[in-house]
Amino acid sequence: MAYLLAILAGILNMLQSGSNATLAQKLNVGPVVPALITYSGGILAVLVASPWIGRSLDGLGRNAATVPWWGWIGGLMASVYVVATLTVAKGMGAGVFTAITLTAAIITSLVLDHYGLMGFEVRQISTWRVVGGLLMVAGVGLIARF
Repeated sequence: MAYLLAILAGILNMLQSGSNATLAQKLNVGPVVPALITYSGGILAVLVASPWIGRSLDGLGRNAATVPWWGWIGGLMASVYVVATLTVAKGMGAGVFTAITLTAAIITSLVLDHYGLMGFEVRQISTWRVVGGLLMVAGVGLIARF
């Protein structure tokens, strides 16, 4: 089930890029309003889904004190992705945009796993993981060029 959810998230992430880019292009008001619309839709979706995915707010204050600083900035980081989809994705094309963002994510994930950063369990880097990352970089070049 976890793998299916990850596949769905990847598909929806790319579809989101096209949706966001079209919204920004058609509204033609810059990236701020489309970004607010995008996040409003996300908030609404989480609220609607909360009976099935949520948990009680009991202990929120107590638990909040245990969250490291980087645990609070996920939305800020996600906003960079949303702004990119609003401003550059359509000009690059879906293939190039996805190749670049996915390759950057893969290389970052290798570092996060190797050092166990940001709460990830340590998964030592291996020659094959490095080769995979390099193949991703080569793939970006091929997709961007042809």
